[in-house]
Amino acid sequence: MSNAAQQFLEAAGTITRNLRHRGLIQTALRKYEVARDRKKSAFNDWSAARQSAAETKWDAINHLDTYLTEFASKIEARGTKVHWCPTGPEARDTIRGIIKDAKAKCVVKSKAMTAEEIHLNEALEKDGFEVVESDLGEFIVQLRKEPPYHIVFPAMHLTRDEISDLFERELGSAPTREPEELTMIARRALRRKYIQADVGITGANFAIAETGMVSITENEGNARLTSALPRVMVTLLGIEKILPKLEDLALFLPLLATAGAGQTVTGYNTLYGGPRQPGESDGPIEWHVVLLDNRRTELLADPEQRDALHCIRCGACLNVCPIFRNVGGHTYGTTYSGPVGSVITPHLRGLQEWKHLSNASSLCGACTEACPVKIDLHHHLLQNRRNAVGDSPSWIERLAWRAHAFAVNTPALYQFGQEVARIVEPLRLRLQGTPLDPVKSWTRTRDLPPVAPESFKEWWRNRR
Repeated sequence: MSNAAQQFLEAAGTITRNLRHRGLIQTALRKYEVARDRKKSAFNDWSAARQSAAETKWDAINHLDTYLTEFASKIEARGTKVHWCPTGPEARDTIRGIIKDAKAKCVVKSKAMTAEEIHLNEALEKDGFEVVESDLGEFIVQLRKEPPYHIVFPAMHLTRDEISDLFERELGSAPTREPEELTMIARRALRRKYIQADVGITGANFAIAETGMVSITENEGNARLTSALPRVMVTLLGIEKILPKLEDLALFLPLLATAGAGQTVTGYNTLYGGPRQPGESDGPIEWHVVLLDNRRTELLADPEQRDALHCIRCGACLNVCPIFRNVGGHTYGTTYSGPVGSVITPHLRGLQEWKHLSNASSLCGACTEACPVKIDLHHHLLQNRRNAVGDSPSWIERLAWRAHAFAVNTPALYQFGQEVARIVEPLRLRLQGTPLDPVKSWTRTRDLPPVAPESFKEWWRNRR
């Protein structure tokens, strides 16, 4: 068992026993479902919208080379510097170089899961830069020195009292349970950072090939401040974020808002086309767009699972997943949690080390039904399981399955095994729950049915 798998099991055991935590998450997600279903009903045909979005992403991903080249050439024509980064370390080094060239000391950053993916904050802080998250949820978990809990709702696992205690401890504010006052406390702390920052880092929701523009969607306006006030702007996005045409946003923006947060449309939707142009009064003087591969093209080369690159990071599959609802986001131990994370993390970080995530699923199919771009998530989890077994199973696992196959295909040996099992059954029951229990890892969370006193064949023969 890999270290990641062992940590997952230990964290899952802790969280599932924490009934208060589970209740908090499940209550929040039930409220989300009510809001989501209300907004879905406003679509003339939700199923047709999903199908159209799936076809658009299929076109984008299957012609990714063409659309990326078109996007880069058009955005560069307006003075933006585009950086192609095949790996996470290269993307980190590129951004660190941009910040050093700008002689920056303070960096303000809006929400970017790609930055979490390449551990950008840790690298910049190690170099002595101050990095401040400007999204409220991200700011909260940054103060707690935690990764985001959820793709869309980074601090959904915390109560008002916990946030108030955190602000009192870290920011010196007075205790309060009012959401508006908690927001104002964070706003007062962050506004100073916007003014001090030399560099602003953003993520991106979509990149439009037709116009060479980046679309950023948010609810707080913090990304606008992050991009507008510092003199240098850096946008980090995965290469799969591409959309062919500007008109595609007419579908994808409400689709993202509905599936992600149960909204008609997200509060702030901004298109960026380049740095400050002559005659313009605001915006960054210098803009860098960092296009991150980080093994995405390896997933693109897999015709069976490349539609996982269609993901628009709405978090809908997490919200309906019974596993996520019970074990929570931090248990997964990786940037992308829930069903989509269980599908793509083994591709991005190594199949054998992360294959346990694909087994952490009920295969109920709720994730596939919820996905606004119709990714076949629960079947991809099965395919990951199959690939993990065929890729590099341990010699013990290979030997065990070969022995099992030989036994079940040899009637005399199978019958002999049944007889032996009946003989040792009383001994196993006496050892159950003790350190000597041979199947304790199974019975810790499951019931092992007792061995039948006689098989069906024996029963049928005796009946006659």
